[in-house]
Amino acid sequence: MQVTDVRIRKITKEGKMKAVVSITLDDEFVIHDIKIIEGEKGLFIAMPSRRAGDGEYRDIAHPINSDTREKVQNIILEKYEAVLNEESQQTNE
Repeated sequence: MQVTDVRIRKITKEGKMKAVVSITLDDEFVIHDIKIIEGEKGLFIAMPSRRAGDGEYRDIAHPINSDTREKVQNIILEKYEAVLNEESQQTNE
């Protein structure tokens, strides 16, 4: 499985959520509404979720194991940092 596209929509208002992301897998399958969150230990991703009847949030789509989650998270956060760097360079020009 390869992440073949990452699309970042930055959130401009203040808060812990920094962006909403869509990824494409193998040019065939898209996952929307992955969130980039700023936590106490840095940035992390939250997979799309829905509130269950008991009030808890449950992921709708998610990696099966921690290695895959880490791989997806690293790809997304690298793209997010690249977007931030690109915007910073455009501001300085």
